[in-house]
Amino acid sequence: MTGSAAAETWLVGDIGGTNARFGLMSPKRDLLHSQILADSDYTGVAEAIEAFLDKSGDLPKPRRGAIAIASPITGDRVSMTNHPWRFSITELRRQLGFDRLEVINDFTAQALALPHLGAEHKMPLGGGAPIAGRPLAVLGPGSGLGVSGLIPAGGKWVPLTGEGGHATMAPATDREGAVLGHMRRQFDHVSAERCLSGPGLVNLYNALAGIDGVPAVQYTAAQITDPETCAGDRLCREATDMFCAMLGGAAGDLALTLGAQGGVFIAGGIVPRLGRRFAASPFRARFEAKGRFQAYLAAIPTAVVTHPLAAFVGCGAALAD
Repeated sequence: MTGSAAAETWLVGDIGGTNARFGLMSPKRDLLHSQILADSDYTGVAEAIEAFLDKSGDLPKPRRGAIAIASPITGDRVSMTNHPWRFSITELRRQLGFDRLEVINDFTAQALALPHLGAEHKMPLGGGAPIAGRPLAVLGPGSGLGVSGLIPAGGKWVPLTGEGGHATMAPATDREGAVLGHMRRQFDHVSAERCLSGPGLVNLYNALAGIDGVPAVQYTAAQITDPETCAGDRLCREATDMFCAMLGGAAGDLALTLGAQGGVFIAGGIVPRLGRRFAASPFRARFEAKGRFQAYLAAIPTAVVTHPLAAFVGCGAALAD
């Protein structure tokens, strides 16, 4: 997206394990310019940012920025979980010549975006009305599994920064138990991310094939969830349904843990591409299937975040705070 030059711009970014998305935003949080770059084309994050800024035309060079990245943020040194990029936040700020640089977890940015998303950027999936002033939760499968939330505090929202995608995955059915047992022979720890991500879809399909004793086709995650592939391959259908069901279980666990009566939101790159197939999946039934707390969960609304650049919205919110 392009627009007229502004007196000041902010750099916003969303860096995943495959692509880096960068934008220039006005202090009013209007997106003026954006671009997607392949991580593999650059030796590091600084080189990718500089390449983006070189192509930003006559827009003013930013002096402030916020970058959302798929990595734990525990100090000055950042090491991506699913990509070899590593950097110092202090050194990156100096190299870019910025006065301020915020580096936040990608799902912290997704959480910060939630209060600023309109109804047109949310696909409802059932439940009751959100309760004002109660926590919000967000999780989403992509290259990995991101998890975060927002907690109300004194009229503001405080984002949670954690690594919930690496919590242990639990089965809800005998078939899921067999799948996870099969996966434990491959991985020393079967986390939620081992099932609920792009690679996780492949893991589920391969485990189902192994359990049933049939040859596994070398599908990608996109092929496994493709409607035509699902129509012709029962294991792709089952893997996709199991993925949606397990995601519902994980979302229900998160709702219970946070008391997220303000709503639970599904973000990431995979679910929005499923569209209405996701709404018809076992997701919502599994979300509510928590025994004595079924009624509690039935009242909590769930929705898919459909904004294509929600992390930019969250980065803008971080800079505006």
